[in-house]
Amino acid sequence: MAKEIDMTSRKGMLKNLIRFVSPLMFSGILQLLFTASDLIVCRYFGSEHSVGAISSTNALINLIVNLFLGLSIGSNILMARCYGAGDREKGQRVVYTSMVLSLALGLVIGVFGVFCSGIFLRWMGTNAELIDLSAQYLAIYFMGIPFTMVYNFGAALLRAVGDTQKPFIFLTASGVINVLLNLLLVIVFKLDVAGVGIATSISQLLAAGMVVVYMRFKKGGFFEFRFRKTRLHAAEAWEISKIGLPAGLQGAIFSLSNVMLQVGVNDLSLQLGPAVVDGNGASSSLEGFIYTAMNSCAQGIVTFGSANYGAGNKANIKRAILWTILLVGVVWLIPTALLFLFLDPLLGIYVSTAEAVAYGAERAYVVASTYFLCGLMDVFAYALRAIGYSVLPTVVSFLGACGFRLLWVFFVFPLEPFHNLIWLFLSYPFSWILTTLTHVLCFLFLFRRLKLPAQASSDAPATAGCAAAHMQ
Repeated sequence: MAKEIDMTSRKGMLKNLIRFVSPLMFSGILQLLFTASDLIVCRYFGSEHSVGAISSTNALINLIVNLFLGLSIGSNILMARCYGAGDREKGQRVVYTSMVLSLALGLVIGVFGVFCSGIFLRWMGTNAELIDLSAQYLAIYFMGIPFTMVYNFGAALLRAVGDTQKPFIFLTASGVINVLLNLLLVIVFKLDVAGVGIATSISQLLAAGMVVVYMRFKKGGFFEFRFRKTRLHAAEAWEISKIGLPAGLQGAIFSLSNVMLQVGVNDLSLQLGPAVVDGNGASSSLEGFIYTAMNSCAQGIVTFGSANYGAGNKANIKRAILWTILLVGVVWLIPTALLFLFLDPLLGIYVSTAEAVAYGAERAYVVASTYFLCGLMDVFAYALRAIGYSVLPTVVSFLGACGFRLLWVFFVFPLEPFHNLIWLFLSYPFSWILTTLTHVLCFLFLFRRLKLPAQASSDAPATAGCAAAHMQ
């Protein structure tokens, strides 16, 4: 238990929150660095438009994968509640059910992605110079999705009991292998985007293997994992689905809106050339570091809030939210300032032409400068889930993000004065403002009325049974 963080104590909450989110943040940043290595290797050693080909797949990958990865959030929340309430028996059932779900869903997504990704790329209007490379990369990428699902579910279970260090170590090791394989397959074997896809899938296999082996052989802690006991428990599968599917739908909703914005970028590329897609992908990759840092902090409220929900401690939920907002603000401000100080050289790492750098800068000035709004939106969406309302933030996100952006793309962006990159990406901050305000108002109203299972001491976890989720 020594490595598991105390999430239900008032004393040292900020310190414990930082201990929890730091490995999560570094894991996300490392994952982005490894993904960036895909683009950088292709930029210097691949074909002319390999960077744009990979970048143009990001929105589609996120749309398909996020829908099901939301279930890992359900596993995280349910396990954290069991941890806060001290219910080991239910926690064990959550572990086995989660691992069965991860493998089954991964196989479904993998098969679907391999056979259908080309259709979606054509539907998105992917530039003719990019589509063959994009389809090739996607087909190979989706072969590794089952391993991605297993790793993410396993990591979610470990994080739910306060162990964020081991997922970080596993991701680091697999990422190093990814980079080395990129260099070997692209430079030596000249496989271009196919080599990048193969390297990614192999690294996902290694990460999944490491997390499963660790769970099987670890000593002590809140739960154990034994292959012979692995089976699907219907009650826990239903609870995970009730919490996780709305979370997945919210992720898919945001990804769908990003797909539509990618359609807008593709439309502009017909007039301005593939440099628009290249620049957009480069800027998006750099912004990803800011978003990952903020989102990692925001995820802290899911686990800390859920643990204190299970422990019956309402005051600690509020404290955790306030500390989380502070952390999100700090990790937005510092990297954003650095990004703008070195914007052109950083974009130049990904793309080779001044034209692509200029297009990337246009996007960054709009998106990165207002990204804190997105972080704040995530905090309150996660906070609503932590107190049992999983459907509500999904509905709010559908209307405030997806609905608003779709209206923007179809009715504002086509108008002549607004048919440019700046106006296309202004849909981001406007949708964040709308969605954040709605989330905050909903949380304040529901938190006042919140009835917790049992009021526990603010300095010790409760030992009562695991509380059932209060679903909206």
